[in-house]
Amino acid sequence: MAHWPYIIACYALTIGGTLGMAIWSYAAMRAREKKVTALRKGGDE
Repeated sequence: MAHWPYIIACYALTIGGTLGMAIWSYAAMRAREKKVTALRKGGDE
């Protein structure tokens, strides 16, 4: 039985999951930074 399809699938899931989490984290960070900037602008006026 060939092991390569299983190994390739595991690597693909790991890399895909890591990239997905990184993109999700980056998007959440940018959204929070935007909220903080809006709060700072609103508080100074």
